Amino acid sequence: MPGVTCWRQDVPIQKVGLYVPGGTAPLFSTVLMLGVPAVLAGCSEVVLCSPPNKEGNIHPAILYTAQLIGIDQVFAIGGVQAIGAMAIGTQSVPKVYKIFGPGNQYVTAAKQWVSRKGTAIDMPAGPSEVLVCADKTANPEFVAADLLSQAEHGADSQVVLVAFSADFITAVQESLERQLLELPRAEIARQALQNSVAIVVQNQKEAVALINEYAPEHLILSVEDAEKMAIGIYNAGSVFLGHLTPESVGDYASGTNHTLPTNGFARAYSGVSLDSFVKKITYQKLDAEGLKSLGPSVEIMAEAEELLGHKLAVSRRLAALKSE
Repeated sequence: MPGVTCWRQDVPIQKVGLYVPGGTAPLFSTVLMLGVPAVLAGCSEVVLCSPPNKEGNIHPAILYTAQLIGIDQVFAIGGVQAIGAMAIGTQSVPKVYKIFGPGNQYVTAAKQWVSRKGTAIDMPAGPSEVLVCADKTANPEFVAADLLSQAEHGADSQVVLVAFSADFITAVQESLERQLLELPRAEIARQALQNSVAIVVQNQKEAVALINEYAPEHLILSVEDAEKMAIGIYNAGSVFLGHLTPESVGDYASGTNHTLPTNGFARAYSGVSLDSFVKKITYQKLDAEGLKSLGPSVEIMAEAEELLGHKLAVSRRLAALKSE
């Protein structure tokens, strides 16, 4: 309105901490997923923690990727200890304002704990999970491969298959057994599969309701009309449409971020993006015309709330303008 100007400005979060898993697999892709938006946002201090191997060293792929994008504060610390160090600060590890990154159930619990003590977090992210919804047009071999690609993350990962016939589930289960023989991390995948489920639904409406209730981190719609079905999905971290879109492309190269909400938190959280590394400050400026126009409304509202000081902060200014 005349005399009243308001705007909002993006400002980078100054100090951020990145947690990069590396206990059972060197996830250097997470360095890219977290480090690139942190650098693009203009965060002035970026701290990276990743668990070392038995010799006390971080995997060279993680170190190289950090160096490639300009992160020079890297610490060989993993698990709950890393989250605590970045949240509280130590003699060597700087205290940060917000912590990002996926992890196992202990890392996720630690992030949630520090978020109640004054350190912001991106979201609860981990252990990993995928839900594959497949109809008769899907390839059981592809579906089994997608399930295993998440199951191999860790023993506490969860995979869910939603299908429209028991015969299709049987075909997928048979393929799982064959494909497990090819995986170096087969034992980890088998443990994850023990905590996983396959569900037969009657129709697509029932499948959508189940998906929205579960709110999966990764959702693969391996169905004939994937884009149409996706219209009804409002609880999911990242959605992969059609028979030729494996979840693996999102983990590495399609362009979306692989740091996503798990354990049902996709009902309220988004995945990491450039926006996660900035905060938005609002501004307002009034001139005489603006205060004369807006002031009386503020006076009435403040008086109704019995906050006389609020009213007088406006009234005194209006009186001064009137006497000029």
